[in-house]
Amino acid sequence: MKRRLLALMLLTTGGVAVAAPETYVIDDTHTLSTFEVSHLGFWTTRGSFTRTQGTIVLDRAAKTGRIEVTIDANSLHTAVPKLTEHLKNPDFFDVAKYPTITFKSNQLEFDGDELEAVTGELTMHGVTRPVTLEITHFVCKEHPMKKVPHCGADAEATIRRSDWGISAYSPAIGEEVKLKIQVEASKQP
Repeated sequence: MKRRLLALMLLTTGGVAVAAPETYVIDDTHTLSTFEVSHLGFWTTRGSFTRTQGTIVLDRAAKTGRIEVTIDANSLHTAVPKLTEHLKNPDFFDVAKYPTITFKSNQLEFDGDELEAVTGELTMHGVTRPVTLEITHFVCKEHPMKKVPHCGADAEATIRRSDWGISAYSPAIGEEVKLKIQVEASKQP
Protein backbone atom coordinates (compact mmCIF):
# COMPACT_ATOMS: atom_id res chain seq x y z
CA MET A 1 0.00 0.00 0.00
CA LYS A 2 2.80 2.42 0.92
CA ARG A 3 4.59 1.67 -2.36
CA ARG A 4 1.44 2.40 -4.38
CA LEU A 5 0.92 5.68 -2.54
CA LEU A 6 4.55 6.69 -3.11
CA ALA A 7 4.35 5.73 -6.81
CA LEU A 8 1.12 7.73 -7.20
CA MET A 9 2.71 10.76 -5.54
CA LEU A 10 5.74 10.57 -7.84
CA LEU A 11 3.55 10.24 -10.92
CA THR A 12 1.35 13.20 -10.02
CA THR A 13 4.25 15.49 -9.09
CA GLY A 14 6.66 14.37 -11.79
CA GLY A 15 9.19 13.54 -9.08
CA VAL A 16 9.87 17.20 -8.27
CA ALA A 17 9.16 19.18 -5.16
CA VAL A 18 5.91 21.10 -5.32
CA ALA A 19 5.99 24.68 -4.03
CA ALA A 20 2.82 26.31 -2.89
CA PRO A 21 1.71 29.61 -4.36
CA GLU A 22 2.45 32.60 -2.13
CA THR A 23 0.03 35.51 -1.71
CA TYR A 24 1.38 39.04 -1.44
CA VAL A 25 -0.65 42.14 -0.53
CA ILE A 26 0.23 45.39 -2.25
CA ASP A 27 1.81 48.02 0.00
CA ASP A 28 -0.12 51.17 -0.93
CA THR A 29 2.51 53.45 0.60
CA HIS A 30 5.21 52.04 -1.70
CA THR A 31 3.18 51.65 -4.89
CA LEU A 32 2.68 54.29 -7.56
CA SER A 33 1.05 54.21 -10.98
CA THR A 34 2.05 57.02 -13.34
CA PHE A 35 1.25 58.13 -16.87
CA GLU A 36 2.87 60.36 -19.47
CA VAL A 37 1.21 61.91 -22.52
CA SER A 38 2.20 64.61 -25.00
CA HIS A 39 0.52 68.01 -24.49
CA LEU A 40 0.19 69.83 -27.82
CA GLY A 41 3.65 68.57 -28.75
CA PHE A 42 5.22 71.13 -26.40
CA TRP A 43 5.79 69.10 -23.26
CA THR A 44 4.96 65.82 -21.58
CA THR A 45 2.09 65.88 -19.10
CA ARG A 46 2.79 63.58 -16.16
CA GLY A 47 0.37 62.37 -13.54
CA SER A 48 0.00 59.67 -10.96
CA PHE A 49 -2.53 57.69 -8.96
CA THR A 50 -1.64 57.59 -5.29
CA ARG A 51 -4.03 54.93 -3.94
CA THR A 52 -3.69 51.32 -5.06
CA GLN A 53 -4.73 48.02 -3.52
CA GLY A 54 -4.57 44.42 -4.60
CA THR A 55 -3.00 41.01 -4.35
CA ILE A 56 -0.31 39.14 -6.21
CA VAL A 57 -0.14 35.36 -6.10
CA LEU A 58 3.21 33.90 -7.16
CA ASP A 59 4.28 30.32 -7.62
CA ARG A 60 7.89 30.96 -8.62
CA ALA A 61 8.69 27.25 -8.86
CA ALA A 62 5.86 26.64 -11.33
CA LYS A 63 6.39 30.05 -13.03
CA THR A 64 2.73 30.96 -12.63
CA GLY A 65 0.63 33.44 -10.75
CA ARG A 66 -2.18 35.91 -10.81
CA ILE A 67 -2.49 39.62 -10.15
CA GLU A 68 -5.51 41.71 -9.18
CA VAL A 69 -4.99 45.45 -8.76
CA THR A 70 -7.50 48.23 -8.14
CA ILE A 71 -6.52 51.89 -8.52
CA ASP A 72 -8.65 54.65 -7.02
CA ALA A 73 -9.18 56.91 -10.07
CA ASN A 74 -10.00 59.87 -7.81
CA SER A 75 -6.45 59.65 -6.37
CA LEU A 76 -5.21 61.10 -9.69
CA HIS A 77 -2.65 63.85 -9.08
CA THR A 78 -0.53 66.18 -11.20
CA ALA A 79 1.71 69.07 -10.21
CA VAL A 80 -0.95 71.51 -11.46
CA PRO A 81 -4.20 71.50 -9.40
CA LYS A 82 -6.38 72.84 -12.27
CA LEU A 83 -5.02 70.15 -14.59
CA THR A 84 -5.71 67.48 -11.96
CA GLU A 85 -9.35 68.56 -11.73
CA HIS A 86 -9.67 68.75 -15.53
CA LEU A 87 -8.32 65.21 -15.94
CA LYS A 88 -10.89 63.96 -13.41
CA ASN A 89 -13.83 65.39 -15.38
CA PRO A 90 -15.86 63.67 -18.17
CA ASP A 91 -13.41 64.82 -20.89
CA PHE A 92 -10.85 62.35 -19.55
CA PHE A 93 -11.08 59.89 -16.64
CA ASP A 94 -14.62 60.85 -15.52
CA VAL A 95 -13.88 59.65 -11.99
CA ALA A 96 -17.45 60.27 -10.76
CA LYS A 97 -18.75 57.70 -13.27
CA TYR A 98 -15.69 55.40 -13.31
CA PRO A 99 -14.18 55.49 -9.80
CA THR A 100 -11.74 52.61 -10.27
CA ILE A 101 -9.17 51.34 -12.74
CA THR A 102 -8.42 47.61 -12.54
CA PHE A 103 -5.81 45.25 -13.89
CA LYS A 104 -6.27 41.48 -13.69
CA SER A 105 -3.87 38.86 -14.98
CA ASN A 106 -3.10 35.17 -14.76
CA GLN A 107 -0.49 35.22 -17.55
CA LEU A 108 2.96 35.79 -16.09
CA GLU A 109 5.99 35.27 -18.33
CA PHE A 110 9.25 34.18 -16.72
CA ASP A 111 12.73 33.76 -18.12
CA GLY A 112 14.34 31.49 -15.56
CA ASP A 113 13.61 33.12 -12.21
CA GLU A 114 13.08 36.56 -13.71
CA LEU A 115 9.55 37.85 -14.28
CA GLU A 116 9.65 39.52 -17.70
CA ALA A 117 6.06 40.38 -18.60
CA VAL A 118 2.49 40.24 -17.35
CA THR A 119 -0.45 40.09 -19.76
CA GLY A 120 -3.89 40.89 -18.47
CA GLU A 121 -7.06 42.93 -18.79
CA LEU A 122 -7.01 46.66 -18.04
CA THR A 123 -10.42 48.14 -17.26
CA MET A 124 -10.56 51.91 -17.40
CA HIS A 125 -13.31 54.38 -18.29
CA GLY A 126 -15.78 51.47 -18.57
CA VAL A 127 -13.75 49.62 -21.22
CA THR A 128 -11.75 46.40 -20.78
CA ARG A 129 -8.85 45.64 -23.12
CA PRO A 130 -5.73 43.43 -23.05
CA VAL A 131 -2.44 44.99 -21.99
CA THR A 132 1.04 43.52 -21.60
CA LEU A 133 3.21 45.10 -18.93
CA GLU A 134 6.95 44.71 -19.53
CA ILE A 135 8.78 44.13 -16.25
CA THR A 136 11.98 46.19 -16.08
CA HIS A 137 12.88 45.28 -12.49
CA PHE A 138 11.74 42.38 -10.28
CA VAL A 139 13.00 41.16 -6.92
CA CYS A 140 11.68 39.02 -4.06
CA LYS A 141 13.58 38.78 -0.78
CA GLU A 142 13.17 39.37 2.93
CA HIS A 143 12.20 42.96 3.75
CA PRO A 144 15.09 44.33 5.85
CA MET A 145 12.83 46.07 8.39
CA LYS A 146 9.61 44.04 8.38
CA LYS A 147 11.47 40.71 8.29
CA VAL A 148 8.87 39.15 5.98
CA PRO A 149 9.09 37.99 2.35
CA HIS A 150 8.60 41.02 0.13
CA CYS A 151 8.52 41.57 -3.65
CA GLY A 152 8.99 44.65 -5.76
CA ALA A 153 8.65 45.36 -9.47
CA ASP A 154 8.72 48.13 -12.03
CA ALA A 155 6.45 47.63 -15.03
CA GLU A 156 5.56 49.68 -18.09
CA ALA A 157 3.42 49.68 -21.20
CA THR A 158 2.31 52.11 -23.88
CA ILE A 159 -1.41 52.24 -24.69
CA ARG A 160 -3.65 54.27 -26.99
CA ARG A 161 -6.06 56.27 -24.86
CA SER A 162 -8.83 56.20 -27.48
CA ASP A 163 -8.94 52.39 -27.10
CA TRP A 164 -10.52 53.10 -23.70
CA GLY A 165 -12.86 55.82 -25.01
CA ILE A 166 -10.70 58.72 -23.80
CA SER A 167 -10.23 60.76 -26.94
CA ALA A 168 -10.92 64.39 -25.96
CA TYR A 169 -8.69 66.92 -27.70
CA SER A 170 -7.09 64.31 -29.94
CA PRO A 171 -4.70 64.65 -31.75
CA ALA A 172 -3.53 67.80 -29.90
CA ILE A 173 -3.29 65.77 -26.72
CA GLY A 174 -1.20 62.72 -27.58
CA GLU A 175 -2.86 59.44 -28.42
CA GLU A 176 -0.10 57.29 -26.93
CA VAL A 177 0.11 57.13 -23.16
CA LYS A 178 3.07 55.61 -21.36
CA LEU A 179 2.08 53.79 -18.17
CA LYS A 180 4.59 53.04 -15.42
CA ILE A 181 3.82 51.06 -12.31
CA GLN A 182 6.13 50.66 -9.36
CA VAL A 183 4.83 48.16 -6.81
CA GLU A 184 5.88 46.59 -3.54
CA ALA A 185 3.99 43.79 -1.81
CA SER A 186 4.43 41.78 1.40
CA LYS A 187 3.71 38.08 1.77
CA GLN A 188 0.58 37.20 3.69
CA PRO A 189 1.21 35.04 6.77
